[in-house]
Amino acid sequence: MGRVLPRLEIVRRLRPVDLVALHDVRLRVATPGLHHMPAAAPYVAVTSALRGTGAVAFHLGGMRLAAEYDGERVALQLGERRLVSRRHGRAQDPVDLGLSLTGTHVTAWVRERGRWVARAGHDLRHDPRRGPDTHDESALAALAVETTTGLPATAGGFGQLGLRDIRVVTHADGEPVREGGATWLTATSAGPGFFDTGHTSVWRLEPDLTLTHTGDLFFRRPDKPGVFGDHATHLVRDGDHWLVATSTWGDFEAPASRAGRRTPSTLRVTRGTSTSDLLRGTHVLDTVELPLPTDGFASIATWDPHLLRRDGTWHVGFVSAHRFFFFHPALAAGPSLDELTLVGADPSRVATEGTTLLDVDGALVVLASDGRQGRRGQRAAFPVFDPQLREVGALDAPYPTNLPWPSLVREGRGNGDGDSWLMVTFNGRPQGGDLLGYGTHGDVVVMRSGPPRGDVTP
Repeated sequence: MGRVLPRLEIVRRLRPVDLVALHDVRLRVATPGLHHMPAAAPYVAVTSALRGTGAVAFHLGGMRLAAEYDGERVALQLGERRLVSRRHGRAQDPVDLGLSLTGTHVTAWVRERGRWVARAGHDLRHDPRRGPDTHDESALAALAVETTTGLPATAGGFGQLGLRDIRVVTHADGEPVREGGATWLTATSAGPGFFDTGHTSVWRLEPDLTLTHTGDLFFRRPDKPGVFGDHATHLVRDGDHWLVATSTWGDFEAPASRAGRRTPSTLRVTRGTSTSDLLRGTHVLDTVELPLPTDGFASIATWDPHLLRRDGTWHVGFVSAHRFFFFHPALAAGPSLDELTLVGADPSRVATEGTTLLDVDGALVVLASDGRQGRRGQRAAFPVFDPQLREVGALDAPYPTNLPWPSLVREGRGNGDGDSWLMVTFNGRPQGGDLLGYGTHGDVVVMRSGPPRGDVTP
């Protein structure tokens, strides 16, 4: 594959944590009351300074969803139903109270000892009494925020506990989209729980490796009503418009039984287009199916799209699962995104995702991430494939925890002379306290190479 990428070393770790997205603050008040705050999607939060006792609430679809602190414990009040965690509900000298809605999950928070800690949570899908349809756009347009303390309160779009599934925003030919020396990224903003609490966010990475949250993307599905926080997204600039490919994780539930792990899932890839400035602000996009071929191997779900067009041909990297959670990389190509055929796949792998297309000195290579649950010889590494998905090497780079994606961008003058490579990936470190389960990761892990030093990978 020509010159092999040089060794990468970790140079920075970042962990932006915000209940209310800094770019999407819609309400600042210091008086008690009910405040109308229309929402584009069911990913919102409110925080309030706390002195003694207090409460904050959302009014959505005829139901009051509240976080309350009585001076000792934090509770969720959902209509007439009160929920308190016996194990995790006791707060430790809190200074702020928070409430978030992420998809169908309602979470009560306190800021204590300098960090946000979840003290109560509930998934409205599992409520024995019918709650509001949190994905309904008319209900979201009528959303109201209630504050009670008379102390400063802030509300707006939900931010993030961590970032994962990081991709470089690219032009259709694979070149990164840049502005003033900065590189644009998309990420999954981790919420307080499983995959359906996350959503797609947009970030600006400066040359000094600082990150700024600039936007959020939400999606309408072609087959069901409502707005969803779908993620694992690739944002592509194609001429005068944006092309967005994403994975329908926004309402995903893990199979509850062994038999269910082999049942075909609604998890798949969709795509949307827009002429708006998707790098900034909050946007809701209509989508259509992105049909991905899986002939030749069993497949119950696809995700992790990555797109690149060369010489008039679209190439789409993705992941396919033959059951949950056993998954492998695949690559399709065709003259249009509606006419794709399978080019290659590696069904021998069982814990490999983050399929990424990269131009290295004119050669198209496919990168991926082998998780630690893979087969022997296929664990904790970043394999490199040719376009037929034949393994040809591996990145020489530290492998963080979880399933970090290999998102690389070339730095320097752009002609390969003295350039270095930057990889922006993530790890599995959780955030938000012991109440929350899997899905609150991760740290942003930035790696960098020096000038190319020759062949250093197998």
